[in-house]
Amino acid sequence: MAFVEFQEVRKEYHMGDSVIAAANGVNFIVEKGEFVVIVGPSGAGKTTILNMLGGMDNCTSGKIVVDGQEVSACNDRELTEYRRYDVGFVFQFYNLIQNLTALENVELASQICRNPLNPRTVLREVGLKERMDNFPAQLSGGEQQRVAIARALAKNPKLLLCDEPTGALDYRTGKQVLELLQQTCREFGRTVVVITHNQAFAAMADRVIHIHSGTVQDMTCNPNPVPAERIEW
Repeated sequence: MAFVEFQEVRKEYHMGDSVIAAANGVNFIVEKGEFVVIVGPSGAGKTTILNMLGGMDNCTSGKIVVDGQEVSACNDRELTEYRRYDVGFVFQFYNLIQNLTALENVELASQICRNPLNPRTVLREVGLKERMDNFPAQLSGGEQQRVAIARALAKNPKLLLCDEPTGALDYRTGKQVLELLQQTCREFGRTVVVITHNQAFAAMADRVIHIHSGTVQDMTCNPNPVPAERIEW
């Protein structure tokens, strides 16, 4: 069995008499330790898929399995535990708590987990050894995103989900963040899923899933992923 499986997953929204299918029979797999890029245009259903994979939204029908657990069959309490213990989230706009230091932001996440990593160690690993006591307003955008990644990693999650993680960053800083995410996957064996509209990111992935109009148009495995520092866009 694959580490992640989506089987005929649908997500429907009702607007008056209309039914909108944000995900329309989605099928794909992800193997443990892969760096996966889910790519598609705005409105294709990428974020809907990520939200269902992360337990932040329920599917209307179909089956979602992560590491042998049928996430799509979980009740609210089980979903809360799944989000808390098994999934790390990295968003486009960091979502840091402004009146907490970088270290305190990471410590906050580590306090809700079963087997957290040491917050200071994780911040050193993402290159913020000298910035632990700074508040978010004292950090650059790239540094804030590194704190967000450290916060997600401190939970010691099975799955790291990243929603347009370079969307608010300039080109150079965005590359550095991609390098960090790829390093996290390669050196620590994390399963990392990145959603993006940027087709260039596909070259660095082990598996590329192309989404269009709520369905998987194509899924390919890349035998020779490109190092993130060589990506151009």
